[in-house]
Amino acid sequence: MTSVWVGQHVRLRAIEPEDWEAFLSFDEYSDAVRNGHQLHPPRSAALARKWAAELAERPEELDDVRLVIATREGNVPVGMMNTHSVDRVHGTFAYGIGIGTPHHRKGYASDAIVLLLRYMFFERRFQKAEAAAYGSNEASLALHRRLGFVEEGRRRRCHYANGRYDDEVMFGMTIEEFTERHAS
Repeated sequence: MTSVWVGQHVRLRAIEPEDWEAFLSFDEYSDAVRNGHQLHPPRSAALARKWAAELAERPEELDDVRLVIATREGNVPVGMMNTHSVDRVHGTFAYGIGIGTPHHRKGYASDAIVLLLRYMFFERRFQKAEAAAYGSNEASLALHRRLGFVEEGRRRRCHYANGRYDDEVMFGMTIEEFTERHAS
């Protein structure tokens, strides 16, 4: 028996209170944090513990999910992903993903995205996934193109970090496009 939450490299799981330390350590990599959203002031261990505990106790949702990306072997947290902008009427959703800098370039993000999309398309009956990446985040742009996402638009100069403005590139993938590339 296999789990839909386990891929080649990762397993997707709920956050546990003890995950706080890994996620706090990822905040030390300012360039990666800027690529994900925005840089925040340092937070205390107490606040990180509280954040993880609150997420661990959050009621389960079927479509609005927040999942830890952990190594398949060892169950070590390497990142997190979530769905948002869920629209059941039109069958669309968006997601965000972040991988801690020490875990980049190991196939974790692509594996996690395919697992999430497979769940949302084949278990929750959505028909289109959307994602966004900043124009200077070459790794994320390449990842989404490699997975088969189509660039659908660009919001110019909508993100400010590290003293410069950046574009946001919007991607989409339909269930048919996903099935053609990733059906198993």
